[in-house]
Amino acid sequence: MKNIILGSIYLALASSIWGGMYVVVKIVVSVIPPLELVWMRYIVAIVALLVIGLITRQKWRIDKRHFFIIIAIGIIGNTISIVTQETGTMLSSAQMGAIITSSTPAFMVIFARILLKERLTLKKALSVSLATIGVLLIVGVGNVNLSSKLGAISLLVAALTWALMSVLVKLLPSNYSQIVVTTYSILVALLVLTPFVFPRLHAINISELTHPTIWGGVLYLGIISTACGFLLWNRGLQMLNASSGGIFFFFQPVVGALLGWLILGESIGVTFWIGSILILTGVFFVIYEKK
Repeated sequence: MKNIILGSIYLALASSIWGGMYVVVKIVVSVIPPLELVWMRYIVAIVALLVIGLITRQKWRIDKRHFFIIIAIGIIGNTISIVTQETGTMLSSAQMGAIITSSTPAFMVIFARILLKERLTLKKALSVSLATIGVLLIVGVGNVNLSSKLGAISLLVAALTWALMSVLVKLLPSNYSQIVVTTYSILVALLVLTPFVFPRLHAINISELTHPTIWGGVLYLGIISTACGFLLWNRGLQMLNASSGGIFFFFQPVVGALLGWLILGESIGVTFWIGSILILTGVFFVIYEKK
């Protein structure tokens, strides 16, 4: 019982941290563009992960045959997905960011079928259909401007690429530490992003970076959201089975929407919630799919 309670707390904290991430991104991207923000976030995260890895005495050796998978995870998940996620949040809203990316588990069904040859059941097909309709409702809301629609499309790309990355992770041996895998994949992302980011750093107003809200947001994204979020989530899943643990993913859109309303004053329309309910219903079916 103690493990169940502790595991539930870890998972709820991790998902809530990721829900709050969208509000932080929405504030910080007003000063630091998405590409540069991802780069700064990973600089902070990789330092934190290396310290944690050294303290916990992780085994850093990776078999050569798995290098390509690590590189793919770094490019698809840690580069494309995160950049499009933060770009979409900048162009739209924190609630839209949290809700659309919460469709990730449903989209994983498609990639699991293609890469892992998992059986596509009627319930899984229904979950993907509901999530897709929900995203289309949010993207196609008539009273939102072009910027918000482009943001929603960018967030959809983020959800799809994160789903693909999540399935690619399953191709790695289970005895690899998630700290090690995350550190290496973030290192790949840094190597990819650095040539694009360095020429653009001079455009950032250095004086604005000294504001506590901005540098505090970067530290939150790097240490709390990236490093601690993954560690809490992985630790929680060790204490609960995957099906039970997945339900805590719902904390992410709920916290994202709530904080977007409380802190940013973002409004929530009826069509938005209809799409959100369809997405969450689709995710619910995936989580409770019987193996």
